[in-house]
Amino acid sequence: MKKLSLLIALTAATPALAASSNPFSGHFWTLSNTNLIVLLGFLVFVGILVWKKVPSMIGGMLDQRAAGIKSELDEARALREEAQSILASYERKQREVQEQADAIVAQARKDAEAAAEKAKEDLKASIARRLAAAEEQIDAAEAAAVREVRDTAISVAVAAASDVIAKNMGATEANALIDASIDEVTAKLH
Repeated sequence: MKKLSLLIALTAATPALAASSNPFSGHFWTLSNTNLIVLLGFLVFVGILVWKKVPSMIGGMLDQRAAGIKSELDEARALREEAQSILASYERKQREVQEQADAIVAQARKDAEAAAEKAKEDLKASIARRLAAAEEQIDAAEAAAVREVRDTAISVAVAAASDVIAKNMGATEANALIDASIDEVTAKLH
């Protein structure tokens, strides 16, 4: 029944039937009518296609093509999901690397600030040492100047005293002083 309805539908839509004026007239059913010959050739051709199972082969090929397209779509979906997971992984790694970089920069800033503070403290200590050394040098120079002034004063005083003693003292008094000095030095040495 299915084949017959298919055959009727095919014959009703043929160009031969559309070209004739009345397909049910007596003139149509003669072999001299080219429309009838074309219709019969077409029906034989369709019959051979059905007999050789061409429609089922075409359907099978279309089914295979559909299955192939479906498998390619499934593979494409799987690849897309894999690509999305890889992208998410790389984005996560990028965020982690960015966080590490930010932490490194923050640590470097802290280290730089600590180094600057240490350098300030070292500079203050160095300045304090240099000031202390300068004060020691000033104190030493002052002490040396005081000694030099004292030594000069003593030298001047000794020279003045020797001039005064030489003028006021005679030879006997000088000899007595020398002898007293020798005895005093001898007593201190022994």
